Amino acid sequence: MEQQHTEYDASQIQVLEGLEAVRRRPGMYIGSTGSRGLHQLVFELVDNSIDEAMAGFCTKIDLTIHKNGSLTVTDNGRGIPVDTHEMTGLKAVEVALTMLHAGGKFGGDGYKVAGGLHGVGLSVVNALSEWLEIKIKRDGKVYQQRYQKGVKVTELKVIGKASGSGTQVTFMPDRDVFEDTNFQSEIIRRRLLELSFLNRGIKIVFTDERINSKEIYRHNGGLVDFIRYLNKNKTVIHNKPLYFSVEKDEIQLEIAMQYNDGYNELILSYANNIHTGEGGTHEIGFKTALTRVVNDYARRFNILKEGDSNLSGEDIREGLTAVISVKVLEPQFEGQTKTKLGNTEVRGIVDSLVAENLSAYLEENPTIARRIVDKALNAFRSREAARKARELTRRKNALEISSLPGKLADCSLKDPALCELYLVEGDSAGGSAKQGRDRRSQAILPLRGKILNVEKARLDKILNNEEIRTIITALGTGIGDDFNLDKARYHKVILMADADVDGSHIRTLLLTFFYRYMRPLITEGYIYIAQPPLYKVYRGKEEHYLYKEEELEKFLKDHGNKRWQVQRYKGLGEMNAEQLWETTMNPETRTLLRVTLSDAIEADAIFNILMGHRVEPRRQFIQQHAHEVRNLDI
Repeated sequence: MEQQHTEYDASQIQVLEGLEAVRRRPGMYIGSTGSRGLHQLVFELVDNSIDEAMAGFCTKIDLTIHKNGSLTVTDNGRGIPVDTHEMTGLKAVEVALTMLHAGGKFGGDGYKVAGGLHGVGLSVVNALSEWLEIKIKRDGKVYQQRYQKGVKVTELKVIGKASGSGTQVTFMPDRDVFEDTNFQSEIIRRRLLELSFLNRGIKIVFTDERINSKEIYRHNGGLVDFIRYLNKNKTVIHNKPLYFSVEKDEIQLEIAMQYNDGYNELILSYANNIHTGEGGTHEIGFKTALTRVVNDYARRFNILKEGDSNLSGEDIREGLTAVISVKVLEPQFEGQTKTKLGNTEVRGIVDSLVAENLSAYLEENPTIARRIVDKALNAFRSREAARKARELTRRKNALEISSLPGKLADCSLKDPALCELYLVEGDSAGGSAKQGRDRRSQAILPLRGKILNVEKARLDKILNNEEIRTIITALGTGIGDDFNLDKARYHKVILMADADVDGSHIRTLLLTFFYRYMRPLITEGYIYIAQPPLYKVYRGKEEHYLYKEEELEKFLKDHGNKRWQVQRYKGLGEMNAEQLWETTMNPETRTLLRVTLSDAIEADAIFNILMGHRVEPRRQFIQQHAHEVRNLDI
């Protein structure tokens, strides 16, 4: 966007309210005091630097994690203003650091477009830091000021001369606020990589002094590089991603997209660099235009005949990877996690811009257009077959409980919040689990062998698989577009498989299925993995169950040379009902791992590598992570 106001001084800082509430209720401002909230502080500082880049004043951002656990973000932007703020009489930088909703993002001319916590970022970071130090380069001078727990401990002072301009913030997260103040480099790395794709040409340097590592992110190809990164382990059906960047009514739209030969769609949408995981008006506008344009093209060239029904959006998006990025003056975020764009004007603008540019692309690239339409036609035929299979599943769900799968041993309680379903590998372990369970709240569904790999199959084939149909019927939620979390018959779904290679494969197959077709079960925290013991250590009538190799070593070391016998469990079937209950199913003593989804991009890539068609990426992944695997049975 064209930058009309290049001055950035104290007059552009507006004050809306004070800071006192942040330390008392930090979760209101950063989501949580766990890992998510801790890293939100980092991203607030990075977003401030990115806002300078979007305004055209910053080309480089440095982020460093120091050995003492503090973190520094430095940019070469204009530097936060240091002159006196008229309304408060304070230095402008002090206003930005100590007053909530003080920043150049509220009606002033400091920024046309901005991300972050809408102007509260810097003050919130300051409020939740044990200490914070800021250095500013402006007007040939270096200024410095220090704070503790949001309160200034030194005045703003000049400490030297400077060439250029910029801002540097170093902070130590407050141990009184956060459960864990250890920054996770992987979480930071993913966000910096994402930002480097979204902001073409900006250089981001990430240094972790704790492990002596340094990485540089710079993508001059922007979203086109992003698409190539997302599709790197997939077989694409056209080599060059489609890309366009256009602006209308002060809304800037950037889109890159490319089709692959897979069956899943991956659409990532962003508003002002913020990932809109719940979609919104920009994503709806894109999907609507895509569906209309492809159908119009297919009709115009007689690929769809007069009596044929239109291709659905689902058909047309099969195998599509797309990134949509909009820059909006005043974004309105909605949804449960405030990651859904609500600006109504955006939908129509995105729709018309996508329609115009996509139509031109299909006209100019008839070979690629034909491939896209043919892929959608194949998806349409499969969807019709899937619809019949789906109706069969839906009818089964509508019947009485007596029509649930015969091998499901259901529980007696009817409140889903109190009920849990164990998906158990093998009939033998399933039999023990049925005998040992708490019949009131625990249901058991034994699975015979491995379920279908859904990464390599279309929905019609998936719904014809008996084991998958059984799982869908037992859960009661429906699948894909018909999925309804409110109809879930259990609020805990526990995967219980052997602690060996086959068991691991079965868990991955199940997780792939849930991720692709019942994702809310994962995002809402319904999926768990049972942790059966690896060892039983016994002597006479005394016995102990141990779950990790390290636990066995520690136990034998701590108990000296007493004659303990060690039994290594190869599978769940080796345990009788009582042992299975005590070690793996008793809520008082068991350990469950909840499956979480921290990053959709990473999850999509991993499932594609592990379960997709291409062998080489899988081999590389296994070689890279082999050292992390323990207790491997071959």
